[in-house]
Amino acid sequence: MPTTSFTTPFIGREDELARLTRVLDRARAGEARAVLVAGDAGVGKTRLLAEAAGHATDVGTTVVTGHCVDLGDVGLPYLPFTEIVGVLADDERFSAALASHPVVDRLLGDGSGGAGDAGGRLQLFEGMASLLTDLAGSAPLLLVLEDLHWADQSSRDLLRFLLSRGILQSRVRSIRSRGEDAVAGGTPGQRLAVFASYRADDLHRRHPLRPLLAELVRLPVVERLELRPMPDGEVARLVRAQQVAPLPEATVRRIVERAEGNAFYAEELLAATSEAVPGAASAVPSGLADVLLIRFEQLTATAQQVLRTAAVAGRRVEHDLLRDTVRLPEEELESALREAVGRQLLVPGENDTYSFRHALIREAVYADLLPGERVRLHRAFAGVLAGRGHRAESAAERAHHSRESHDLADALAASLEAADHAGRVRAPAEELRHLEAALDLWSAVPAAARPEGFDTVTLTLRASAAAAHAGETHRAVSLTRSALARVGNDEDSELAARVRYTLAGNLMRIDNLAAAFTYSNEALAMIPADPPSRTWVWAAATHVMAATYMGEGEAAHRVARKALRVAEELDVSDAQADLLISLVGLEGHSRRTPEGRARLREARELARRAGNASVEMRALFNLSIGSHESGDLDECLTWLTEGLERAGRAGLLSSPYPVEMRYLRSLMLYTLGQWDECLRAAETELDGLPTAGRYAIGPALSVALARGDEHAAERARALLDGPFDWMATLVAGLLLTDAAVLRRDAEGALEQFRTTLAALIDEAGTTPHVAVRLAALALAAIGDAAVESRQTGDKEGAGRWTGTGKELVELARVTAAKGEDGTPQGPEGLAWLARAEAEWARAGARPDGGGGVELSVGAWEKAVAAFGYGDVYEQARCQLRLAEALLGAERRDEAAAHAGAARDTAVRLGAVPLGDEVERLIRRGRLAETSSTADRAPVLTARENDVLLLLSRGRTNRQIGEELFISGKTASVHVSNILAKLGAASRTEAVAIAYREGLVEPESSASG
Repeated sequence: MPTTSFTTPFIGREDELARLTRVLDRARAGEARAVLVAGDAGVGKTRLLAEAAGHATDVGTTVVTGHCVDLGDVGLPYLPFTEIVGVLADDERFSAALASHPVVDRLLGDGSGGAGDAGGRLQLFEGMASLLTDLAGSAPLLLVLEDLHWADQSSRDLLRFLLSRGILQSRVRSIRSRGEDAVAGGTPGQRLAVFASYRADDLHRRHPLRPLLAELVRLPVVERLELRPMPDGEVARLVRAQQVAPLPEATVRRIVERAEGNAFYAEELLAATSEAVPGAASAVPSGLADVLLIRFEQLTATAQQVLRTAAVAGRRVEHDLLRDTVRLPEEELESALREAVGRQLLVPGENDTYSFRHALIREAVYADLLPGERVRLHRAFAGVLAGRGHRAESAAERAHHSRESHDLADALAASLEAADHAGRVRAPAEELRHLEAALDLWSAVPAAARPEGFDTVTLTLRASAAAAHAGETHRAVSLTRSALARVGNDEDSELAARVRYTLAGNLMRIDNLAAAFTYSNEALAMIPADPPSRTWVWAAATHVMAATYMGEGEAAHRVARKALRVAEELDVSDAQADLLISLVGLEGHSRRTPEGRARLREARELARRAGNASVEMRALFNLSIGSHESGDLDECLTWLTEGLERAGRAGLLSSPYPVEMRYLRSLMLYTLGQWDECLRAAETELDGLPTAGRYAIGPALSVALARGDEHAAERARALLDGPFDWMATLVAGLLLTDAAVLRRDAEGALEQFRTTLAALIDEAGTTPHVAVRLAALALAAIGDAAVESRQTGDKEGAGRWTGTGKELVELARVTAAKGEDGTPQGPEGLAWLARAEAEWARAGARPDGGGGVELSVGAWEKAVAAFGYGDVYEQARCQLRLAEALLGAERRDEAAAHAGAARDTAVRLGAVPLGDEVERLIRRGRLAETSSTADRAPVLTARENDVLLLLSRGRTNRQIGEELFISGKTASVHVSNILAKLGAASRTEAVAIAYREGLVEPESSASG
């Protein structure tokens, strides 16, 4: 039977579909079963049943569907079963079976089924059971009943008979009559499954389906499957799958937030977004609002009044607050609430609260209010909240209601109270929102009505700090510029200096370095160094950072040493910490060195004792990035974990340094080959990322790109939307260059390389370290083009690409030698330099092969070894090229070994494009005929070899961690990687393989 057709891919619900599939498999084996599928309207019941029906059809099961329809109190009896019989009657395959069953004529004749009396009903019920039994006897049968909540009484009675006494129970009776031995001997039971769906949110307390469901779920052959709201990540995938062009992440995030796991709501919101005029208000789409208001309009007038009042309160409302605002007698209020709860519009919660079942229901009810009605109800809520006194939890609500009711003076006072509370509980985004509301209201409130002790400059400075902590860096800059415009030349010089150095700090976060240097210089000049003051120390600390970025190292060092002495004298320990961090780079003890990281740990401790979480975040970030640049990925993960835990406690997860740490943690997961965990981290953290931190999903996009996701490049390009961001430009540039490499688009890769590099070079003309990686990636595409040109005899093209390749490899060499700050490259940078050299050897190979092949082999061997610091994917890509070079040198055994290792990694990571390329090389070079790579030892990193040795000595993860000075969790990650590479199912098996392959030597026993 045909099933419903859908244009979008099936997303999510894999577990639920697997459960239905298992029921179908059991039914095909003769074990009849029924599943009652429950879920709210729009949650995906129909789509799930369609997918299950499609699976059933594919394996030879007959699928027939009947729909219940909402016809009010005068519904047609047996409507879904009449539809089922009608569909069967139209199919010639079943004509013989249907001809022997009178129930067919009774259902299709006059629509009543001839069931006017009890005897007639019983005959019809038994006839329907007999028909389905015969059909299931000729082929497996799936009966689908949709929308049982609209089923008429007769259909409910027939379903009760079929499930409790009819088709599903026949096998039970046959077991009892024949005995278990007969069944075990192979006598088939009913090859039948029944799937029936209903809307859980339509079942009010007195709904007639409720008693039937309670009865059916007690039957041993009936099970209930509840479809809960989809996880946010799956809703986001659903939204993206319906759009050809990529949507901005902010749009996807907003749709996901409002849909709350409901697929239908998400689709309607997406359609409204696509049709909306840019800048239009984000209201509930009219068609969706009509659907949402259907149950609301079925309420009594009093219940509607209570629900309208609750909608003004928001998604959730306290019982006492609602009671005091609606002003109904207690019994009437309780009756109205009981009705709204029974209709599944409100849901009782903890602490005597009620919440709308779905946020969009609340939005639809609120939008349906008249303008005057809204103002009146908001005023009532504000009055009740004001009567409760200055409670912190009420301030934000009171500010909202006062503003909506046009009491601006009270809205201003409440906004400031709410900002104070948000600051105390470390909620910077909320603090920013309340402070901006206060600033908006300031000029509209008469001076006499404003709270005392506040002024717009200090409020704006405070708002800019909240914006920076919330990760809204461009907003922080805008607010500080606003403060600068408000502070006049005659104002207090200390306040003016604070504004300027705050602006300088915010400008550095958006990489506007020249302007930052100008403002930090002005701030330092506005206040004297003598007598010493905290303001001068912080102005100096900010200027040191700005001067360092601008290449003014000598001046920065001089100011830093002086400021450090003053900070020590005044005991401003957080400023000491900030200056120590700056001095790590200025005095040659870079964060890559043990000495440098020791000073960073000292700075971290000073900041921690001072309670300055922002400076502590800077220290922890430098500790983690220093470990990463040194190739110590274990230490890096340790600092990242500690830093992000501290940021979470301080409410700073969205501020710049923690966002960079979140990116770095994802990068570590990607580098170490833990790709599924990398994707999960991106899905769970996406909602918490500020707009300026979107680049943190870059490693997850790298996974998608390496796995062949055709949309990954467009999502990477979306990172470039909005104001310029240095990190977003870097991440997008790497992704888009690599995407061009995978497309074998040399022109595109070269153009992306040049565009990205031009954007990343700062005002001082410094070429960043990442230029080495960008050059290596672009050289890969250039190498492909050069090889192809030589193979096709295009000497001019080969020469052009060789010349371009030489230009890029020279840039990589110079950048690696000089560095962006004079420090040498770490293991990662050296690995990319080795890759650039190897790609150049491939691109510039001599056409006669004289010495060029061995040169290429040597270069790729160095690249493979260099990525052994821990980057499993890049090492595998280099192994592919090494195998290719070895094949050209007729070293087939070695070529087969490296090709096999690259293939194993590609399979483990799910890197399909790489795997396909390796398979093509194996086929082209007939490497499968060479000795099997399965008999060869896999390539382990140096750290994995250390762990494997301790593993062979029986150490636990904790003991391994203690001996190698890493965490037990990190040791566990290494053990998992070793098991995967060795193809072992347990630690014992891994050790056995290691001994067999010679990866570890047995310990010699001591002679006695």
